Amino acid sequence: MNSVSSEPTTQSPMQKRLYDIIFGYNTPAGKRFDLLLVSAIISSVIVVILDSVSEFEQLYHTWFIAIEVVFTVFFTLEYIARLYCSPQPKEYAKSFYGVVDLLAILPTYLALLYPAAQVMLLFRLLRILRILRVLKLVRYMSEANVLLRALMLARRKILVFLFCICLTTTIYGALMYAIEGPENGFTSIPRSIYWAIVTITTVGYGDISPATPLGQALAALVMITGFSIITVPTGIVGAELVNEMRREQSEHRCVHCERAGHDHDADYCKHCGADLLNVS
Repeated sequence: MNSVSSEPTTQSPMQKRLYDIIFGYNTPAGKRFDLLLVSAIISSVIVVILDSVSEFEQLYHTWFIAIEVVFTVFFTLEYIARLYCSPQPKEYAKSFYGVVDLLAILPTYLALLYPAAQVMLLFRLLRILRILRVLKLVRYMSEANVLLRALMLARRKILVFLFCICLTTTIYGALMYAIEGPENGFTSIPRSIYWAIVTITTVGYGDISPATPLGQALAALVMITGFSIITVPTGIVGAELVNEMRREQSEHRCVHCERAGHDHDADYCKHCGADLLNVS
């Protein structure tokens, strides 16, 4: 997921200097730039959030616009600088972080050109994803891959479970519509199914509620059903996650004692103490 995977080789001194500052994590200049970038990202996100509050928007609308222009110019210059000093500009532009960087500035320009696209300004919140790169959270990608593989292995079971839930809510909704009827707020089967979904997920907005004793009994059954099935997806994913972690540990084998069961980030064998650098 790194936007640039190799050091630049044929670059001008200015490009090399920019590369060390923008893409470098261990240099003093790179650390200062990362600190500046994180501060700008967090500040811009706070401005977007405050701008959505009507009281703040009415009082500081002009300030919010001016601050957004400053942030947009800053992020635009940074994006251009990344393209300029990147050893593979096209690859960077098509990478995950390259797309996120572009989405951080594109909505503002679209809103200026097309006022009807003001709703796209909410995409500015995607700037928060850029902190992943600065904080180097990619070191946790191996753990994320384990979780992703577990979800993929459990997808069929989850789909069957969701199908059963849809079938159950449809039945409950139809029964409630037949019992309560339009006079008690259940004006149609789709609206009754909505009530069943809200009830079975234990949300309970209270905008629709049964009034007859039979309807209330059915509602109690729906609530009990919701409590009984709420842990099913967790169990499915949890079981696959445990299996995936065991599989990963079984592959991390010591070449000296031939014993497995090590964590993926272990440096030494927990059985014989040998170095695991040459694990097969």
